[in-house]
Amino acid sequence: MLYITKDAKEKTNMMMDICVKRLDAGEKLTIFSPDMETAVLLLEGKATYEWDKNKYEAKRRNVFEDGGVCLHAGHTTEITIDAIEESEILIQQTENKYAFPAVLYRPSDAKTEIFGEGMWGNTAKRRVVTFFDYGNAPYSNMVMGEVFANQGSWAGYIPHNHSQPEVYYFRFSKPQGFGASFVGDEVFKITDRGVSLIDGGKMHTLVTAPGYYMYFCWMIRHLENDPWVSRVMDPAHTWLLDTPEL
Repeated sequence: MLYITKDAKEKTNMMMDICVKRLDAGEKLTIFSPDMETAVLLLEGKATYEWDKNKYEAKRRNVFEDGGVCLHAGHTTEITIDAIEESEILIQQTENKYAFPAVLYRPSDAKTEIFGEGMWGNTAKRRVVTFFDYGNAPYSNMVMGEVFANQGSWAGYIPHNHSQPEVYYFRFSKPQGFGASFVGDEVFKITDRGVSLIDGGKMHTLVTAPGYYMYFCWMIRHLENDPWVSRVMDPAHTWLLDTPEL
């Protein structure tokens, strides 16, 4: 089990418990936290999701070739993951006192948007998938989605911020792939299976090296009476919006 954050319990900045778990074929994992909502995302492999007398078999060769299946459940729901093949799953949790029925998001259920197409030589073109956010799950305290950036391209561009904390989990098209994450005044090298933790209010953006396609799962924690619904772009760079032909 790779713990990305355990912040919901430690009361630190990210306010979420996030981990990645590798399951061997035949291995089962039961997830139940009586005070936390849970989202489970298959990153690769083949596994069965079981919850509330429901069952769904998900399969994903890898994050680049197949869409993800996300199961999102309230604190009263027990989830069991049964790995049919060796599988890797991502688990996101945070405190939520409200009980809500579980929702399964298949690839066709997720919202998919293309940003940056035809702008600045397509150097910031990326595909953004949103499983759930405040728009379709206002009862949740979380957001989960996926971003796919073309090799040599920027993502989350123009630099922007929001008051809510955010976590990225990265995969690259080759294990030696890399990029850079800009958070506030700091720059971090990002690598395959790496993470970026973004405090609320900090400007951020990121880029991948030429030759390496970049994926990241993006996860946001809503704040009380301040859900994530939009972002604020860095005014120093908004002039770019008026000159997409650059």
